[in-house]
Amino acid sequence: QLVWPELNLGLPWTSFGRLRPLHTNAVIFAFGGSALFASSYYVVQRTCQTRLFAGKLASFTFWGWQAVILAAAISLPLGFTQAKEYAELEWPIDILIAIVWVSYAIVFFGTIAQRKIKHIYVANWFYGAFIITVALLHIVNSAAIPAGFMKSYSAYAGVQDAMVQWWYGHNAVGFFLTAGFLGMMYYFVPKQAERPVYSYSLSIVHFWALIFTYMWAGPHHLHYTALPDWVSSLGMVFSLILFAPSWGGMINGIMTLSGAWHKLRTDPILRFLIVSLSFYGMSTFEGPMMSIKTVNALSHYTDWTVGHVHSGALGWVGLVSMGTLYFLVPRLFGQKQMYSMKAIELHFWMATVGIVLYITALWISGVMEGLMWRAINPDG
Repeated sequence: QLVWPELNLGLPWTSFGRLRPLHTNAVIFAFGGSALFASSYYVVQRTCQTRLFAGKLASFTFWGWQAVILAAAISLPLGFTQAKEYAELEWPIDILIAIVWVSYAIVFFGTIAQRKIKHIYVANWFYGAFIITVALLHIVNSAAIPAGFMKSYSAYAGVQDAMVQWWYGHNAVGFFLTAGFLGMMYYFVPKQAERPVYSYSLSIVHFWALIFTYMWAGPHHLHYTALPDWVSSLGMVFSLILFAPSWGGMINGIMTLSGAWHKLRTDPILRFLIVSLSFYGMSTFEGPMMSIKTVNALSHYTDWTVGHVHSGALGWVGLVSMGTLYFLVPRLFGQKQMYSMKAIELHFWMATVGIVLYITALWISGVMEGLMWRAINPDG
């Protein structure tokens, strides 16, 4: 539509401004959220050697989450929005999300409380941090004053609203799309490789370092805006610090294959998981680099940002979720393996090549856009 506006078919429901939030909510919350619910329920039962706490409440979290997705799919094309990125849904849906999320926390932490073994495996630490933090982020950022059934005004205004929004927005990436999926990685990579985690102590350092630093990185989304300069500088510093624990986690995941590298030749499921870690490493190098103010002056408001987000969302989240799905489905349905390993192989190569072409095109166009804008002075 940006190239050929008539592609919106002359309909308000199919315009870019309504389809784009539908797209982001579908990828993050419908696809990513469902993958996290399913995998966390499986992992917490296996690692705690017990059944899920409050089985009926767990069923409610499934149906409640599907209701949220359905409400989003209907309300966003109709133009009901709070105009906050990744938090567009109006207040009645926000309340449902909060109820489902609290139920999720009760099921997850209730299961850990009734575990049969003393040790809490590191994957559960990551899942637990993701659940607690997303609850905090959602409740604080979605605080609003209702002005009708599907209309509300944010409880914050001006610069404060922007700061709260990007505290939420960046940590939605940091905890929903990173910490939650790292929990997935720390269980399914060792299981599929049939090797223990390369360094368990590194996984604990990785966990605490991420938890302490991610929360502060949000202001890097607001460089060169009305934000106080010290706040955006603080966001930049913490973003640069984040590089270390992120790469520590990536190396820990990839090195779990020590002594099992040969399996990559024959196991496409393991390939999904390991290549996803490579994309995770790429994204977490690129993110801190783009948070540096001089780099951000070129990259901000260009397609480079879109490419960066998709190397994380498609390359990391998408591939690790697919690897996990291919691991889970045969075990959940009592089969020895997936119906066709050749189809998984084809899926892997199509996905990997497609994502690389996609993000490379956006990197190049983004840098070109930034350079074009720099070629124009304030007088045009």
